[in-house]
Amino acid sequence: MTEPHSQTVPKQVSSAKPTDLNPMVRVNKPLKPEIHYIGEQKTPVIVIDDFTADISELQHCANQIDFNLDKGSYYPGIRAKLPRDYVIEVLNHVFQLIYDVYKIPTNLRIKPQATYFSLINRQPESLTTLQRIPHFDTPAPYYFALLQYLNEEDHGATAFFKHIPTQFERITQANMDEYFRAAEPYLQELAPHPAKYFVESNQYYQQHHQIEYKQHRLVIYPGNLLHSTLVCPKTDIDSNPQTGRLTANIFINVS
Repeated sequence: MTEPHSQTVPKQVSSAKPTDLNPMVRVNKPLKPEIHYIGEQKTPVIVIDDFTADISELQHCANQIDFNLDKGSYYPGIRAKLPRDYVIEVLNHVFQLIYDVYKIPTNLRIKPQATYFSLINRQPESLTTLQRIPHFDTPAPYYFALLQYLNEEDHGATAFFKHIPTQFERITQANMDEYFRAAEPYLQELAPHPAKYFVESNQYYQQHHQIEYKQHRLVIYPGNLLHSTLVCPKTDIDSNPQTGRLTANIFINVS
């Protein structure tokens, strides 16, 4: 774990004083991050267990708001807007860690892209072909997903994959076209078969790491990693924020 930069550091996400915020969570300090170097590329993934001490108010918020189908992505479920103060609280606690671990130039600034509560609720038979394989969020080099697991129950892990025909673990602007060309035969092969979630390795995608769903755990990873939720239909396909696979998702780009 590197020490904070001694040179000019990035600005905090908000200039609001702590007393101005109702973050809906109490963050455990000091943070105790673990850095997992995953796959053959040894890409860093940040895992912070017990990131929060109390999320009851955040859970209450999720229970009170309306979730809707996410039409802007291939996420197989419903989403609702995260409270702004929660997003600010999370980013203000981890932004320096992100810059340090991923060696991001300090002249670049964090720009939140999307912030959601998320619940998987799509039945396997209704999945599109692209929802049946591991995915990446964007090829941008400094785009990150911050994922916090919010419920107590056991739910599907977040898994990371290598595309076997190309050996790609991360999809970048340089290799994206090659990846799409190489992935197309598998999509055509999948299309006529009964739809199901992708939960185990095959001759096209090999799982090389997974992070278990655990309440209060925060995970940070580059959005260009091939990844997927290991969906268990019995426990994870649930539109109820109190019992479903509830997560808080913050997507940021640093540019």
